Amino acid sequence: MKKKTTRNPWAWIPTLYFAEGIPYIAVMTISVIMYKRLGISNADIALYTSWLYLPWVIKPFWSPFVDILKTKRWWILVMQLFIGAGLAGVAFLIPVPFFFRATLAVFWLVAFSSATHDIAADGFYMLALDSHNQALYVGIRSTFYRIASIMGQGVLIIVAGFLESHTGLPPVILEVDAGPGKGAPVVMEAPPALPGDMTGEESFFIAFPSKIELGTRTIPGDSAAGIRKFALEQNRLNGFVKPQQEAGRQAEEKQESWWSGHISGPLGAWIRRNFGEPGTPTAATAASGNTTLAHIRLSKPPAPGESHVLVMHLDKGDKSISLAGDDRFEFTTENWDKPAWIVLQADPKLDKNTAAVFRGTSGNIPMAWSITFFIMAGLFIAFFLYHRFALPYPVSDKPSAEVTAKNIAREFVTAFSTFFRKKQVAAGIFFMLTYRFAEAQLLKLVTPFLLDTRDVGGLGLTTGEVGLVYGTVGILSLTVGGIIGGIVAAKGGLRKWLWPMALSMILTAATFLYLAYAMPDNLLIINLCVGLEQFGYGFGFTAYMLYLIYYAEGEFKTSHYAICTAFMALGMMVPGMFAGWLQEQLGYQHFFLWVMICSIIPLIATSLLKIDPEFGKKKLKN
Repeated sequence: MKKKTTRNPWAWIPTLYFAEGIPYIAVMTISVIMYKRLGISNADIALYTSWLYLPWVIKPFWSPFVDILKTKRWWILVMQLFIGAGLAGVAFLIPVPFFFRATLAVFWLVAFSSATHDIAADGFYMLALDSHNQALYVGIRSTFYRIASIMGQGVLIIVAGFLESHTGLPPVILEVDAGPGKGAPVVMEAPPALPGDMTGEESFFIAFPSKIELGTRTIPGDSAAGIRKFALEQNRLNGFVKPQQEAGRQAEEKQESWWSGHISGPLGAWIRRNFGEPGTPTAATAASGNTTLAHIRLSKPPAPGESHVLVMHLDKGDKSISLAGDDRFEFTTENWDKPAWIVLQADPKLDKNTAAVFRGTSGNIPMAWSITFFIMAGLFIAFFLYHRFALPYPVSDKPSAEVTAKNIAREFVTAFSTFFRKKQVAAGIFFMLTYRFAEAQLLKLVTPFLLDTRDVGGLGLTTGEVGLVYGTVGILSLTVGGIIGGIVAAKGGLRKWLWPMALSMILTAATFLYLAYAMPDNLLIINLCVGLEQFGYGFGFTAYMLYLIYYAEGEFKTSHYAICTAFMALGMMVPGMFAGWLQEQLGYQHFFLWVMICSIIPLIATSLLKIDPEFGKKKLKN
């Protein structure tokens, strides 16, 4: 059968980039939630899962092998099999006693396979499409990558939660009714013993009270801290929660580092004195959201040697009401009749009547997460089978002619050296590093600005309102901007749209300068400003992705594109590292003014580029 060298891009681009996003979310996000559900401490989760990002950082170092050995199509298919096998391995290892170390090792293999899959998929995209279609579908591929992120952080987590709640005891429900003038005194003492008729044949959890009224007035921060401390100490005393080891951390925090004493401290004082906002406090207010307690018991003791693990989470309602303490409790034969304390807290900016429902599930958590990872493994087997037939066979997708140790070493060096010998290499790298210099700083402070109270320069939105403004309107606008950017770039080419896209990245960022000075309290105006900024970012980011593709053109385009993405990551990482510290010195108004001044640098970088006017345009057939 003759192999198809071309195929409708809609037949493979959506599924390919959906497959690219799932393992990244599985390794970086789903693993964190799973370990939390399985009782691993926050300190261990943060320490060990942070290292899992390393394969995506260093992937340029083995990208030449993907260029030299086999075809990109072969690498995609094999990596999808490896990822599927790795996810299945995680599923098999979750129930074992040493699951934490074992699953971490497999997650490392999945991470390396996923990073390699990214290299091959991006290279294949450039080989299978001409420059016009690369421009046209760049927004589509980004959209389906985001859909994968939404599925990973949403649908798959919901599946795991459903399995947790349907494999154990009936769920326990806490209903919270919040609003001005509501609330009752916080009772910080053990409740009376359970009545005798509560220990029937069926075991279940009992919440006291099951319906809670929570006032929306603020309380002193030390009062809220005292309530949380009481619950934390009681839960550890009664063995519901394992204490986390934080030896030496508090002592380290008290010691001022050399950097803080000699660099950041004096520099920060000079910036505040000369450029900071006069009279604007930089520390958050001491007031805290109203806080209350509930407790949960078990109706009868578990069977000898068994235990019931209860996990609490927000089921529905306003995210401005949250769990402020422990959310995972282990009930055993020793503590089943003692209270496990739940801490509930309102957002300090909440000033309206609202409600939330919290659900506690106690199913077979290892089995629930094993099934979830088996589903992901099955999904990748399906990707492998589908892409085996759906992916075209581009003529230019071929391995190196002679694969010997000497040739591999020579071509490995050549792949890197040719990248830095390209025309306009200095201007290109400068553009890759600085095109998002202003936006990288802005992105780090958007959510804090929306959440911070007005007395420190923020807009004072509640957590639920931020979820609507940035998590819904913002993401939708970002996606629409990216798709439209791809369509117009495919019609006029990258060179024609480079400046409009660069200016859209910069000018729409001025919306936050307006918000910082105008301080509107109208949610519609805030939504419009955030939506406009995110649309501009999505539209302008199209030019950046297309330039990476343009610069990577050539014999080693797969390797060169991977190197470009490394510069892209560096360009986001470095500005983001100092953005928060700088905002603390300047205040929000002067910080956003600084961001607008920084926009001059991307304009300079854009002006230095020389781009083929035909790149991205549709080539007319004679």
